Amino acid sequence: MMAATPTFTTILLVRHGTTATTGLVLPGRAPGLHLAAKGVAQAEALAQRLGDLGRKPVALYVSPLERARETAAPIAKTLALRPVVDRGLLECDFGTWTGKRLSQLRRKPEWRTVQHAPSTFHFPDGESFTEMQLRIWSCLEQLAKRHRNKTIVVVSHADPIKAAVTYAQGVPLDLFQRTVISTCSLSALAFTDGQPVVLCVNNTGSLKEIAPS
Repeated sequence: MMAATPTFTTILLVRHGTTATTGLVLPGRAPGLHLAAKGVAQAEALAQRLGDLGRKPVALYVSPLERARETAAPIAKTLALRPVVDRGLLECDFGTWTGKRLSQLRRKPEWRTVQHAPSTFHFPDGESFTEMQLRIWSCLEQLAKRHRNKTIVVVSHADPIKAAVTYAQGVPLDLFQRTVISTCSLSALAFTDGQPVVLCVNNTGSLKEIAPS
């Protein structure tokens, strides 16, 4: 009897490009936020890098928000893929904090909890970090099963990607804020028959290291 082929499904996690409010506002799921000119250029450059990969992605999934869909557009064109919207890839629901300036939020007493004990925090009228992590990881597991032994691209947001990467590393959620996910960066996970493997985090340059060794 021939041995089964080991599973090595690669998910390329892309954060959307820069917007006019990046680093200033907590936009959350508020509609109508589009990429800035810099974000458009970032997305086009990333699409070119993805087009040069040896193992071509076979599918492209994207958060419903405009900034994510606009980031996915040049990727879809370069890879000749149709973007598929998946609500499991949405930004965290920040509830009543949505749209607030970060300078204002940093003055809240709850901000320290958000930074140092996020597993205990639930955004007012929104989502908890624990719920967000479970949502994004469940979504990625489903996509990995759907595209076994293939490579796919997923366009999402900073906090969900941070939560997924740190979960794959076995890092407690209370430490996930120590990971940086820059605009239009790429982080790569491999789903195997055993534990997940983190291939790269917050990559904005060469993608050569995502090949399995």
